[in-house]
Amino acid sequence: MERGAPYQRIAAEIRDRITSGRLRPGDRIPSTRQISRDWGVAMATASKVIAALRDEGRVETRPGAGTVVRSADRAFTRALPREHDVGRDQIVRAAIAIADAEGMPAVSMRRVATDLGVATMSLYRHVSSKDDLILHMADAVVADEPLPARPPAHWRACLEFAPRLLWTTCRRHPWLAEVMISVTRPRPAPNLMLYSEWVLTALRRLGLGPDDMMYIHLNLFGHVRGLALALQTEARDRQDTGMTNNEWMDTQLAAFQQIVATGRYPTMEYVVTQDFEQDLDVMFEFGLRLLLDGVEQRLARATPASAPG
Repeated sequence: MERGAPYQRIAAEIRDRITSGRLRPGDRIPSTRQISRDWGVAMATASKVIAALRDEGRVETRPGAGTVVRSADRAFTRALPREHDVGRDQIVRAAIAIADAEGMPAVSMRRVATDLGVATMSLYRHVSSKDDLILHMADAVVADEPLPARPPAHWRACLEFAPRLLWTTCRRHPWLAEVMISVTRPRPAPNLMLYSEWVLTALRRLGLGPDDMMYIHLNLFGHVRGLALALQTEARDRQDTGMTNNEWMDTQLAAFQQIVATGRYPTMEYVVTQDFEQDLDVMFEFGLRLLLDGVEQRLARATPASAPG
C-alpha cells in the first residue's frame, strides 16, 4: 500500500474522527460521493477510502443506512480469497447490497471483490464487465417481486398491477431507475422482459395494433422510471444532507416567496402559499390514473358500442 497516498490520508482523517468519538458506533461516515466532493478526489479513490476502513474492521455497510461505524462488540474477521466459492448470484447480491446502502456510484468490480474477499479478476469468470453486472442486478431485483402466474381478468387491473409492482421495486432499490433498461436501446433481461410481456399481453387482448400496444407500454414504463429517478435523487440528497425533501424545502421557502412576491408569478404565489405536500407515491398514483383514463377513453372511441373488458 503506497505511503501517503490520497486515500490513506483521507482514511486517516475519518479514522481519527472514529477514535476520538466524533463518529460513534452506528454513525454514518461520509459516502463515496461526499468524500469525492469534500476532498476533491475521484470516486475510485473515495471507494478505496471506505474499503481501507472496512478492511480494518472500523466500518460496515448496512443496506438503507450506508457505511457506518462498526460497534466494538461486533466481531470482524477479514475474509481470505476463496474464488471457488463465489458464483454469479453472490457477486450480483453483493453489488445490490452496496448499491442499496451507498448508491450506484459506489459499485465497482474492485469494491464488490473486496466485500466478497476475492481477487477482482475472479469476478470476470462470471460477469463480463460492470455493465453486465448492472444488467444482472436490475434483473435480479425485478425477479424478487414476481408477477403472479394468473393475471387479473380486467385489462385495467393488469395495467395497474404491473407498474405498481415495478414502482415498489424502485422504492426498495432507488438506484434501479438509473440503470433500468433503455426504452430506445433495450438489452435482453429475462425478468424485465416478463414485465413487458405482461403489459403487452393485456393490451393485445384488447385488439390493439402493435403501435398502440408499444406506445401505451412505453408511456407506462416511462412514468414509473421518470418518477423513480426522483426517488434515487432524493435518497442520494438525503444521505448527503441529512434532511428529508420537506425539511430541505423549508429552507428554500423564504427564497421562493421573495421571488414570487415580485408579482410576476401570481399563480406560483398562490400555489406556494397553499398547504401542499409533495408525495411521490401520490404523484405516481395520480399519473397512473391519468394514463389509464386516457387509454380507456381511446378504447371507448374505438368501440363505442361495448365497454372494454
